Amino acid sequence: MNKFEELFAQYPFALTDEQVKQQTADIIAKHAAENNNAAVWKQCLHQIDLTTLMGDDTDARVEKMAACVNYFGDHYPALKDFNVASICVYPALVPVVKANLKAPGVGITSVVGGFPAAQTFIEIKVAEVAMAVQHGATECDMVLSQGKFLEGKFQECFDEIAEQKAAAKDAHFKVILETGALKTSENIWKASILAMAAGADFIKTSTGKISVNATPEATFIMCQAIKAWKEKTGEIKGYKPAGGVSTTDEAVAHYTLVKEILGQDWLNNKLFRFGASRLANNLLTSIMGSEQKYF
Repeated sequence: MNKFEELFAQYPFALTDEQVKQQTADIIAKHAAENNNAAVWKQCLHQIDLTTLMGDDTDARVEKMAACVNYFGDHYPALKDFNVASICVYPALVPVVKANLKAPGVGITSVVGGFPAAQTFIEIKVAEVAMAVQHGATECDMVLSQGKFLEGKFQECFDEIAEQKAAAKDAHFKVILETGALKTSENIWKASILAMAAGADFIKTSTGKISVNATPEATFIMCQAIKAWKEKTGEIKGYKPAGGVSTTDEAVAHYTLVKEILGQDWLNNKLFRFGASRLANNLLTSIMGSEQKYF
């Protein structure tokens, strides 16, 4: 056995794709209704990495987003303790967030690693991470090289994660698996284990840039992997579904899976995030009982 065969043998995955689908549906059917309430909606809002990752992003757009976050408590005094967790942007826009974000406790997240395809040189990926942190990023979301992973080049994937993690220094470090590209439950499981072994603080589903993004099934698998990792190593890893989570019901479904698989200790924005843009307004609409277009 090579070291990755040994690693995966320590964390065997015994479920078929159909079993994953059924067990995921069963948890949601049994428990989602009990979590579909204002207290959970508020908590989900507090766990959002408020995101803009468009090719036409401008300084003005990001400045406006920062202003919304800054004045959130003034507009919604009853929700002042439930502001978003961070603002997530491309690396070149990190300085704009840094210059404009004043809200206490809100982080600055930068996508890195040749987002979204990860198809660039490792030296550029490492430099991008270092520069994002230098310019103010407190969190970095890198992208797994899916092509290399699917070819079985696990050592290269591991090394890329470890090198970018080192470049991030004290910044919180998330690894995007792009689960829609990995296709099978077993691949998602193995990618989760590999990313955690390489030093990921969080594992994240998706870039939001392909047709299949965060699914409940991916959340089920990745949370089971986080649980298995903690049981064996004692290390606590975070989880972030991103891409395609836009409605209150979708957020509640993911919240329910995290709660049932990982437990209460994960129901906070230190260990559980949503990568989203539309979700914030939809959660506000549910909380306030009327349509909100604040963000």
